[in-house]
Amino acid sequence: MLRLFVRLVRRPLLPAVRLWRRNIQLRVVAATLLISLSVVLALGFVVIAQVSKGLLDAKEEAAQSQAAGGFAVAQEKANTPATVDGPDATDNKVGRDASTWMNSLVKQLASGGQTAFEVVALGAGTGEQLQPGAQGVRGARASGNVDPTASVPLSLRRAVNHATGTFKTFSEIRYTSGADQKEPEPALVVGKRLTDINGDPYDLYYLFPLTQEEESLNLIKVTIVTAGLFVVVLLCGVAWLVVRQVVSPVRMAAGIAERLSAGRLQERMKVTGEDDIARLGEAFNKMAQNLQNKIQQLEELSRMQRRFVSDVSHELRTPLTTVRMAADVIHDARVDFDPVTARSAELLAGQLDRFESLLADLLEISRFDAGAAALEAEPIDLREVVRRVIDGAEPLAEHKGTRIRVLGDTQPVIAEADSRRVERVLRNLVVNAVEHGEGRDVVVRLASAGGAVAVAVRDYGVGLKPGEATRVFNRFWRADPARARTTGGTGLGLSIAVEDARLHGGWLQAWGEPGGGSQFRLTLPRTADEPLRGSPIPLEPEDSRANRARAAADAAAASDSAAERQTSDAGDRSPIPPRAPVAGAMSVPADPTALPGNGARVVARPAEQAQQEDRADGR
Repeated sequence: MLRLFVRLVRRPLLPAVRLWRRNIQLRVVAATLLISLSVVLALGFVVIAQVSKGLLDAKEEAAQSQAAGGFAVAQEKANTPATVDGPDATDNKVGRDASTWMNSLVKQLASGGQTAFEVVALGAGTGEQLQPGAQGVRGARASGNVDPTASVPLSLRRAVNHATGTFKTFSEIRYTSGADQKEPEPALVVGKRLTDINGDPYDLYYLFPLTQEEESLNLIKVTIVTAGLFVVVLLCGVAWLVVRQVVSPVRMAAGIAERLSAGRLQERMKVTGEDDIARLGEAFNKMAQNLQNKIQQLEELSRMQRRFVSDVSHELRTPLTTVRMAADVIHDARVDFDPVTARSAELLAGQLDRFESLLADLLEISRFDAGAAALEAEPIDLREVVRRVIDGAEPLAEHKGTRIRVLGDTQPVIAEADSRRVERVLRNLVVNAVEHGEGRDVVVRLASAGGAVAVAVRDYGVGLKPGEATRVFNRFWRADPARARTTGGTGLGLSIAVEDARLHGGWLQAWGEPGGGSQFRLTLPRTADEPLRGSPIPLEPEDSRANRARAAADAAAASDSAAERQTSDAGDRSPIPPRAPVAGAMSVPADPTALPGNGARVVARPAEQAQQEDRADGR
């Protein structure tokens, strides 16, 4: 379920991911967008924080100054001596109680604000009603329909009641209900403990609305956001234009390079200007021109070489036929010659045979080089091909004292292939194995699994040194240049064999170890034009030194674990002995789609053969 969910989520995202990976212009613009957006956001936060701090500091300073003046006026009025008559009779203490005086004070202090601030007076304590009989200001008074108890925070009132001095805090101004009720607005509240005309304490608060500062801050935020978006869009546009100027020539160069690789060598970049991109285009065009010239030279040289080989091979046929006829006459009459002349006639016939083989191989190589080799594929049974090859190699095997054994031929091994070419490949492999097998057995294995068939030829001779498994298919290559060719080989057999395998869409691979023999594996698709995904026979045989060492280590580990289990099982139960392996048994096939060299089916050697090979190794 988790995999299904991942696939369902991943499928619609694949086009976007593919576009992101392939489009460098998109990645640059996206990176520019993210970086510029991050910078604008950081700069906006810093600017807004600084402006907000500046506005609040200025507001606090002005509010404290205004509140200090009001506190001084209120205390001065409370400390004014009593008078009987005069124009200021309304301010006299005579004939008035503290409540009337407080109402007049709040109204007088608030009249100087002109909506710049509001005044609130609260009785001593936290604004509650005093007990009956207590003196001082009772209740709360406020200007401008302000709700006094809701507008002044309780924490500020406690601070004013328990200490002397001026205190401030940020809060909201809340208004009483009415027809023209206002919405709450942020404010700065400044309060202080004072005494009234009777000397009783009360709390006086100034409430300074922050509406104007809030509007100014909102305007700054809108301005920064608008300017930031404009800057981000501008930077993305600039990045898109700049990257386009750089990416467009690169895309053009990539397209032209693809067309050059497809064989259209006349393609060139369009160069305009004299900047770095123009110089890059000129250098690219020069490189393409030089590459075209070199390829044309190599093609012409290759064409001349192929023509030379083909012409020489064809031209040599006529004189070779004449020489062959004369050599056959001399060879037939060698009984009438003296021993030296008779031996010369035999050597002449043998070298002519080798020369004819070399000429035939050169003609075949020229066909491969010219691309004129044709595949005549038809369903064939590889067992029949192997039998014909072994029948042809039996005289050489008897001369060498070698026995050729076939494994895996109990079931048909059918594949669509060119019988003549496959037989030529297998003949070359078997003859080489007999020649280099040092008189030991040669094992030919056949297997089929999935969409592939394979034939492996194993010998136990001199083997191959590290690195020779790939060079063995080179033309005229020899592992030991001083080694004589007893079978008259031309040095082109494996080169032709690997070309035949490639023509089938198959593999021809080699493995070997010094003194441990070698194995050549031919893998072909079961159906023509079907791609190979693996081989049913592993490239490294199971009787190699490395595999035998691993098998011995596994057997030792298994015996140790069995001994431990025997020691631990001290009861009456006896351990069940392991079942003995059956000689010649087939191993369980693995996945035929494995990589080359990790094939599925390995044919085990019979015990008798293994003992013979071990004795031969001991020799």
